[in-house]
Amino acid sequence: MKKIIMTILVSVVALGSLQAQSLYKKVYDNAVAVVNDAAANDQQIQVNQFKITALNYMSNQVTKRNQTRNSYFYDSQAVNMASFITDFETYIIKARTISTEKRLAVIGCYRDASLQNPLFNDQDKETTLVYVNDKQTYTPFSLDTDWEKAYDQASAKIKEILK
Repeated sequence: MKKIIMTILVSVVALGSLQAQSLYKKVYDNAVAVVNDAAANDQQIQVNQFKITALNYMSNQVTKRNQTRNSYFYDSQAVNMASFITDFETYIIKARTISTEKRLAVIGCYRDASLQNPLFNDQDKETTLVYVNDKQTYTPFSLDTDWEKAYDQASAKIKEILK
């Protein structure tokens, strides 16, 4: 009986692990699909190109630094980045109906959360800040971002802004 229970538990854990490992890939593949979709508008393409670039940056930094990261790390970062960007887009639309000042405060809140939560402390600011310094982008965020921490910070501060 113990063998059967252990086998079931191992199977459940393995299945959960298999599903979790796919989150990073799912976020990445969805972004690639939007970028390659002829029906996508410029904003959708830019936002999803940022996601692809940020995920590639993160993966390259882990490899470059000879770090070992588990699937939870990649999945958590990818899901939090996607949530961060989705919330950002949602609150921008909400803030537009209130005022230009609120819209700028929302942009600042999310940009600052990205800047204040580096993942690698990369000194190559030309690369990490390429989207922050681009005044035409819809995603003014640092590539070197701990998306889990940035998401938590922005989520806490946005409520104060939109009161």
